[in-house]
Amino acid sequence: MMADSGSSEVAVIGNTDLTSSESESNTMNTMVEKETALLRRIEISVPEAEKRTGKNTVNMQETYTVYLIETRPTESVIEGDTSAAPDSLWRRYSEFELLRTYLLVTYPYIVIPPLPEKRAEFVWHKLSADNLDPDFVERRRVGLENFLLRVASHHILADDEIFFRFLTEEKRWKEEVLVTGFQDKADSRLKSLSAMFRVKNPDKQFTELKHYSEELNTAISQLLRVRARVADRLYGVYKVHGNYGRVFSEWSAIENEMGDGLQSAGHHMDTYAASIDDILEEEEHYADQLKEYLFYTDAVRSVCRKHELIQYELEMAVQDLANKKQQKEELTSGTVRIFSLKGMTSKLFGQESQEQRESRLSALQQSIEDGEDAVMEKNKECRVFLQTAWKDIERFKEQKDKDLREALISYAIMQISMCKKGIQVWSNAKECFNKM
Repeated sequence: MMADSGSSEVAVIGNTDLTSSESESNTMNTMVEKETALLRRIEISVPEAEKRTGKNTVNMQETYTVYLIETRPTESVIEGDTSAAPDSLWRRYSEFELLRTYLLVTYPYIVIPPLPEKRAEFVWHKLSADNLDPDFVERRRVGLENFLLRVASHHILADDEIFFRFLTEEKRWKEEVLVTGFQDKADSRLKSLSAMFRVKNPDKQFTELKHYSEELNTAISQLLRVRARVADRLYGVYKVHGNYGRVFSEWSAIENEMGDGLQSAGHHMDTYAASIDDILEEEEHYADQLKEYLFYTDAVRSVCRKHELIQYELEMAVQDLANKKQQKEELTSGTVRIFSLKGMTSKLFGQESQEQRESRLSALQQSIEDGEDAVMEKNKECRVFLQTAWKDIERFKEQKDKDLREALISYAIMQISMCKKGIQVWSNAKECFNKM
C-alpha cells in the first residue's frame, strides 16, 4: 500500500539526526491527508502552548495551559507571503473536549478522532506524569494539532460550522455550541448500557467490530507497557556507560603514552551515555501515535454502542406494535390470552358497552398505525446508520492500517539508527585504543 514517496517520508521520520521540532512535525502530520475543501482553503496549526494562572468557576486560583490555534489562507502559504499575520486564538484543553463531545453527539456514525491524553499514561520512571510538565505539554500540543487536522481532513466533519467557528471565533464559540442543544441529544450511559445487554438481535458486523476494537485496545496497551519497560532498562544501560567515561578519564591521569587514547575513549562514552535522553524523548512521539489508536478504539466502540441503541429502540418499537395488534385481536374476538388489568376490570364490573368497545378499537387502530410508522422510521434510521457508519469505518480501517504501518516502520528505522550510533561509538573507542 505504501508508495515509494511514502517510504522516503518514513525514512526521514526515523532519522534520529532530525531536530526535535522537525521530528514532531513529521511523525504526526504525515498521517493526515489534506483532501478537504477546508484544508485547501486554510492552513491549521497549533504552534505553541502557554501556562496561565487565573480563577476557575468556583473562584479558586488555578494554573492551566492554553494552546494557540493559528489559521492562515493557503494562498499566502503557497505564494510565500509571510507578511499577512495568521488569525490566531487561544483554547484550553477543556474546550477541545467540548468540541469533541459535540462531534460525538452530532455525528454518531463517524469514528471521531480522539484527543491526546489528559494525563500521561504508560510512562517510564524518568518521565513526569504531571500534566503541566513542559515535555508533556509539548507532546499534547502536537497531539491537539493532529486532532484538528484529523477533523479538518474528514470529508463530513470539515464542513461543520461549529468546528470552523472553534478555529476562528475565540469568544462567541462556546455560547454557539451550547445553543445547538447537543447536550440534550446525548445518550445517557445507563440507556446505552441497557441497550447493550437487552438487544436481542445484534448486528454481526458491529459485534465483530466491537470485539476487534477491544482486542486492538489490549494489544496496543500491552505494546505500550513493554515499550515503557524497555525504555526504563535502556535508560539504565546507556547511563551506566557514563561509568566507562569516568573510569577511562581517571585511568588516563596515571598513564603517559596511553593517556590521550583513554581520555578520548572516555569522551565517546560520555557522549553515548548522554544521547539516551534525546532518543527516549523522540520515542515518546512514536508512543503517542500508538496511544492515538488506543483512544481510537473507544471511538469505534462509541459507534457500536450507538448502533446497539438504535437496534434496541427498533426492537422495542416492533414489540410495542405486536402488543397493540394482539390487544386489537383480543378486543375484536372477545378472548384474552394473557392476564390484563382490563380483563380483570371487565370481570369485576361487567362488560363494556358497544360504544366503548368501538372507541377503544378506533384508538387501538390509530395507535397501531402510529406504531407501524414508528417501526418504519426506526427501520430506516437503522438502515441509514448502518450504511453511513460502515462507510466511515472502512475509511478508518484504511487510515489505521496505513498510519500504524508507517509508525512501526519509522520506529524500527529509529532503533536501527540508534544501534548504528552505538556501533559508531565503540568503533571510535576502538580507534582511540589502536592509537595508544
